Amino acid sequence: MIARQQHKLKAIAFITLAVGLATSQDAIVKYMTGTFPAYETIAFRGLMAIPFLLFWQARGVGFKALNTPLLGLVLLRSFILCTAYFSFVLAIAVMPLANAVAIYFTMPFFMAAMVGKGLGEKVPLYRWLAIAIGFIGVVITLRPGASTFQPASLLALYSAFGYALGQMMSRHISQTVSPIVISNWQNLFYIIAAVIIGAVVYATGYAGTDAMPSLTKAFQWPGSSEIVQLVLLGIFSAVSATAFISAYQNAEANFVAPFEYTAMIWAVLFGIFVFNDFPDFYTWLGATVVIGAGLFMLIMDHSRTRTLAPVPH
Repeated sequence: MIARQQHKLKAIAFITLAVGLATSQDAIVKYMTGTFPAYETIAFRGLMAIPFLLFWQARGVGFKALNTPLLGLVLLRSFILCTAYFSFVLAIAVMPLANAVAIYFTMPFFMAAMVGKGLGEKVPLYRWLAIAIGFIGVVITLRPGASTFQPASLLALYSAFGYALGQMMSRHISQTVSPIVISNWQNLFYIIAAVIIGAVVYATGYAGTDAMPSLTKAFQWPGSSEIVQLVLLGIFSAVSATAFISAYQNAEANFVAPFEYTAMIWAVLFGIFVFNDFPDFYTWLGATVVIGAGLFMLIMDHSRTRTLAPVPH
């Protein structure tokens, strides 16, 4: 019993660390996209993470494990998550971080809706109810048709869908492939994708134009202060990825997942003190509805799991 409580305390520590670093990473990326194009920021972020990820690879399963028989699925998952991350970066470049995070909280609902198709499981009625309430919260946050609506909100929504799909694939892949192997291939894919996007922007003559500012800014070498930010990006990226994995290894998902909603606190703090963005009433209301629906779904999932669990003899 004591050991189980210790594992839960470790899970709380890991998930709190992971969420804090991940949101800090998003804040740095948002700040840097004011000067640098998104593809450059993501490319340097990946390059700075390489030493840390390779170190954990060497200390863990070794480099031979990179040649996994499921490499095709690992790369497909990396592609999906790459498009989701680029979408999120483009979204936070032009909208308040708290708004983007509130929309991102729809990820559990996408997962709940897809689980029936992907794993052949029956989706309970309470999940559909939570999904419906959650998306009502998103509509409140987005306010389509209002003068405050931003098309970039749809990028944040796609980001949530892409991450949900990637997590669905992880359920199958992680049974065979080590998480650090997945992380290394994913990081490499991000770097390659960023370089390709940058090359396309320059080849088409869009570099330096205002066609899509966060993506078409001209490449420029970072100064000393930007290098410090990029190093922090790499560290935050590598450590947060490992902390997320460790959190879910130490306790059940139903216990860990609610702590991910602390990202809203970080996003609001960064918005106020770094970007001078204070969430309005509708953002607070929408985020509250989405988080409430998510917690309701997690509580019902936990209750259902305990009810269906076999009685020990």
